[in-house]
Formats: sequence, structure tokens, C-alpha cells
Amino acid sequence: MTDGVKRTEQIAAVSKVTWVGLAVNVILAVLKILAGIFGNSRAVTADGIHSLSDLVTDVSLLIGVRMWTAPPDKSHPYGHQRYETLITAAIGILLAAVAVGIVVDASVAYSEQHVHHAKAVAFWAAFASIVIKEILYRWTVFYGRLHKAPSVIANAWHHRSDALSSIPAAASVLVGLLLPEWYWVDLVGSIIVAFFIIHAAWEITMPAVNELVDKGVPETIAKELQDLALSVEGVLDVHKLRTRYQGVAVFVDLHISVDGSISVEEGHAIADKVEALLEGSGYDIADALVHVDPQRLDSSETRQRRMRNRGRRFL
Repeated sequence: MTDGVKRTEQIAAVSKVTWVGLAVNVILAVLKILAGIFGNSRAVTADGIHSLSDLVTDVSLLIGVRMWTAPPDKSHPYGHQRYETLITAAIGILLAAVAVGIVVDASVAYSEQHVHHAKAVAFWAAFASIVIKEILYRWTVFYGRLHKAPSVIANAWHHRSDALSSIPAAASVLVGLLLPEWYWVDLVGSIIVAFFIIHAAWEITMPAVNELVDKGVPETIAKELQDLALSVEGVLDVHKLRTRYQGVAVFVDLHISVDGSISVEEGHAIADKVEALLEGSGYDIADALVHVDPQRLDSSETRQRRMRNRGRRFL
């Protein structure tokens, strides 16, 4: 499958999932905000605002997917995947901002005693949101993993956080209906909603930030990549191995030592084998850059090194 076909399929999949999510978010946002207003529930109104914030992320994905799937060019020789990283981070930051706003609103309402008894319509709106958004989460995360699109998975977690945030919203309204003297529990529910949102924001934002600051793969994976390179016949040593993420792809560069008495062509062939092995290793390595260092060995040491390399290949 060519890169062009893959890009077309990814754009189509992301657009399909996002358009469905956008339509559902519009309906749920309007439903919960109206139910929260007429049902006297700040928790459900806050939950509706959370759904409304999903619209921004949906639009960002629809616009951004054509940017980050674009092929490399002169200005972006490594590709455009970092646009996806930026959008993912923006989704997380937006979630955190929404959460802070909800906490501030609940605090002001409590201090000014602007609290009213909730009505049943608010409960049913929150309950419907729990069911619908959980279904939407599972469907969206499936497509995100299928097409290896972190921003789509991040948006799926946005749906999940909306489903989770509706639970304390529904619970606080139900408590208020069953125990009218506990009317203040609605404010508590809205603050609990905010903490759910903050947790989701953290889970979404930190991986994107780590990618933007060029955090490498875990040490265990780096060690496995080093061992793979050492398993190639002719490789005497591996050093200066560096990795970084770009989207879900991993870029690797490393130095290998080879027998300094062999020809340049032979050294280049060994490097090609290392690159091919790493790129086909299943670690989503998009590119491996191998630098060859000559190492002078006497004949006996050369034979011993080669024997050890052959042994590693069969472990």
C-alpha cells in the first residue's frame, strides 16, 4: 500500500469518526445545557459545557488531519506529524481550562448561595450522556488504534471523560431529588466533574509534551534495539543510540563499529542490514540512520567477535 493510499484512508477514517462525534456532541451539549438550566443543576450545565468544548477538538481534528498526514517536503523533511502532537496537546490544555472554569463557577455559586433544588429532567439528561458518550468512546478509540492516530485516541478520551463526568452530575442530581435538604451536593458534583476532566487533560497532554521535547523510547526498548543491531553479522559494537518520537513513529540514529580492514562497500552493506532489521522490528520505526565507525582488530580478535555475533543471532 502506497503512502498516498494510506494518507487517503487515514483522512477518510478520521473525518468519519470526527463528524459523527461532532454531531453527537452538538446534540448532547444542547440537551445537557438546557436540562441543567431548566432543571436547576450546575453540575449538569457544567457537563453540557464540557460537551460543548468537544466541538472545538472535533473541528481541530477535521482541519488538522490533512496537515499531519501530508508527505515530507523541503520545509518538513521528517514529515508533518508534529502538527498532530500540537493538536493533541491543545485538546488536553482546553480540557484543563474547562475544568478550572467549572471549579470557579461552583465556588462563586456557593459563596453567593445561588443554589436551587434540581429537577428530574437534569438527571435523565446526564444519564443519557453517560450511555451515549461511552459508546462513542469505544467506537472512536477503536478507529484511533486501527489507524495509529494519537489525536483521535485523545479525542476518544475526551468522550470518555465526558461520560465519566456525567456520573457525578447524575448522582448529585439524584441525591438532591431524594434528599432535598442536601441541595448543595449539586455544587460538589460539579467540582467532582472538574477533577475527572483535569485527570483526562493530564493523560492527554503529557505524552504530547514528552514528544515535543524529544523524549526517547523507554530504556528497555532502547536496549532491545541495541541488541538487535549487535545481532547483525559484522557489527562489533553499538554506541550513541538516540531515539525520538514523531507521532506514533520512532526515529533512530546510532553508531556501529565494524572491522576497519573491510571495504567501504562492505561496511555500508552491514549498515543497510542494521537499518532494515530495525525498521522491520515492530517498534514503529519510521527511519533508522546508521553511522559506521572503523575499528582496527587483529585477526584473532576479529574471529572471536564474529563468532559472538553469530551466537547472538541464534539466541
